Amino acid sequence: MPYFIIALVISLASFNLHSEQFTRFSTAKRHLIKTLPSDAKSIYCGCDIKRQGKKLIPDPAACGYKPRNAVTRSGKPNARAVRIEWEHIVPAWEFGHQLQCWKNGGRKNCVKTSEQFRKMEADINNLAPAIGEINADRSNYRFGMIAGNATQYGNCQVKVNFKQRVVEPPAYSRKRIADAYFYMQKTYGLKISNKQQQLFRAWQKQSLAQTRNSQHL
Repeated sequence: MPYFIIALVISLASFNLHSEQFTRFSTAKRHLIKTLPSDAKSIYCGCDIKRQGKKLIPDPAACGYKPRNAVTRSGKPNARAVRIEWEHIVPAWEFGHQLQCWKNGGRKNCVKTSEQFRKMEADINNLAPAIGEINADRSNYRFGMIAGNATQYGNCQVKVNFKQRVVEPPAYSRKRIADAYFYMQKTYGLKISNKQQQLFRAWQKQSLAQTRNSQHL
């Protein structure tokens, strides 16, 4: 296993529970930007992350990321392809739909009226740095396995099936994703289908096996 992949498995597979709690998504993001470790990687591509003033930007040189759409439909450069955003691993749409506030007015109403939603939205244990374009493409799609090779984003090993609304993350980030889902289930009572739970448990086991194997290399 190449050293680059070993390092990603070890760094992204770990789920370090953060005790800090926030009630505003904007406050949580500012905290994460301020405290981001210098060796942090983007969750779906494993790109190095650089600071540019108050912003975070991906470094595609090492990870081989290439935008799926370098320009927007209006012909302008795709700004989200060159910035780091904070991805809700469990999408706000997914946990929001399980709350009454969403049924009464969507995300805007939940932010305004639901303390539970605000805590879930701002929980940094469910947030990860991601390249903006991939954050947008992931949308609220469920995680799953997709046939074929990953070619949509250069050498970045994430796959998105827009027709089936499914995202397959790279192997090195799957345990991090599974851990976040089970954390949200335990902390907030998030409902997860049996099929998804089986997938996430398999990802946790696979990641642990990969980590053990890498330690013997």
